[in-house]
Amino acid sequence: MRIYTDEIINAVCLHMADRRGVSPSDVEVQLSWDEQYGYTAEVWVSGRSQYVVEANILEAIEQYLLKQYQIRKFRSQIKLDADEEFWADIEDD
Repeated sequence: MRIYTDEIINAVCLHMADRRGVSPSDVEVQLSWDEQYGYTAEVWVSGRSQYVVEANILEAIEQYLLKQYQIRKFRSQIKLDADEEFWADIEDD
C-alpha cells in the first residue's frame, strides 16, 4: 500500500488537530526533506508555527491508517520517500 502527499498532509492535520483540540481546518502543513534533518513538516495551528520530525509524521500516518482504513500498522512498517512529491510505503503483512 502507498499513500501520497495529500493523504500524508491530511494525516498530520488530523493528528495535530486532535492533539491541540482544534478543528482540522485550523491546521496547515508543509512537508519537507533535507539532508540534515530528514523528513519534517512545518505545522501552523491557529497561526502558530512548529516543526515536527519524521517520528511525529510516522505516528500521524499510523493513526490515520487505523482511523480511516481500519489498518493497524506500526511505524517500523511505514517508510517515507520523496522525489517530486512525497509518499509513504506501508508494508503488507
